[in-house]
Amino acid sequence: MPTLLLWKGHRFFFYSKEIGEPPHIHVLKDSRQLKVWLKDMRVARNAGFATHEVNDILKVIGEHREQFEEAWHDYFGH
Repeated sequence: MPTLLLWKGHRFFFYSKEIGEPPHIHVLKDSRQLKVWLKDMRVARNAGFATHEVNDILKVIGEHREQFEEAWHDYFGH
């Protein structure tokens, strides 16, 4: 599971066996996890993050979105 970014204790990554899914990023901190589709920045799943935390995480994803999409396509192919 490639880690793409560490930010304030949050790990941004994707699982290596997610072939066939659209590009997305997982964010893990403690026992909380968020899954966000990169194309439209929609939250696919939120397990434990408060709304204000999700908003902060979405801002970080937005700032690194292109890098995350490139990493996804480099890893899984186009």
